[in-house]
Amino acid sequence: MDKLRAMQTFVAIVEHGSLTRAARALASSLPAVVRTLAALEEALGVRLLNRTTRRLSLTDEGRAYLDSCRHILGAVDEAEQRLSDRQDEASGRLVVTASVLYGQMYVAPAVTRFLQAHPKVQCRLILLDRVVNLLEEGIDVGVRIGALDDSSLIARQVGEIHRVVVASPAYLARHGVPQQLRELAGANCIRFTGNGRGTWLFQEQGREISVAIAGNLECNHGLPAVDACVAGLGIGQFLSYQVADHLAAGRLRVILQPYQRPSQPISLVYPHAGLLPNRTRLFVAWMKQALGGG
Repeated sequence: MDKLRAMQTFVAIVEHGSLTRAARALASSLPAVVRTLAALEEALGVRLLNRTTRRLSLTDEGRAYLDSCRHILGAVDEAEQRLSDRQDEASGRLVVTASVLYGQMYVAPAVTRFLQAHPKVQCRLILLDRVVNLLEEGIDVGVRIGALDDSSLIARQVGEIHRVVVASPAYLARHGVPQQLRELAGANCIRFTGNGRGTWLFQEQGREISVAIAGNLECNHGLPAVDACVAGLGIGQFLSYQVADHLAAGRLRVILQPYQRPSQPISLVYPHAGLLPNRTRLFVAWMKQALGGG
């Protein structure tokens, strides 16, 4: 059995969601794909996929093996790519997505510098505060914040952030510094409705706690909510990158830090484990460097 070919077949089945679509993508036949998967499972001594007439789902062993296959195939692709297009200049169309504020603050400037270095690339940058389906919407690379549910995507973590509760020194001087979560009940909490909740999430002794909050301002974008906190209107909960400059300048202070939840990853995601176009491979490497320190 050609083990690399078997790995490629297994990855294609997962990424395309069916044996038939995987066969089509591999320019193979359905019986050949079925035989390759069966032979791979027999060689490994484990079932990689649970198969019904309606859907395929990864087993725990299949999920672990999928990660290993992607690393191996990626290393092979990278080695071949370096030999074949070391001198090639990046060109063509690139579609990138990120959340609105993170995209404005970090992704857009990095994209601009990338295009200055690679002027033959045409980039479409889409900033949206929703999870975009990369495959269905024709996206080459996405910048995602938080845990990733879609195992068919390739993910490269470039950093991490966490949620913080903040207020201005002036607000805290007037109302005192909350020490317990229950004190939020009497505070003017500025709501960022982009998350669709009227609660804030915390963690205490390993348990997640949801705290109902209320206040006299709701914003559907993060920046006005941050500005309102800086102005002393109330208390807000934000991702750390959204308030990093204000914290460094002393315009905001972090409160209730003992109840802070664990950090969330920032990842570059793209939909294919196969050979990437030179422009995409260079862009991923560029963004890993640009965002890795953010």
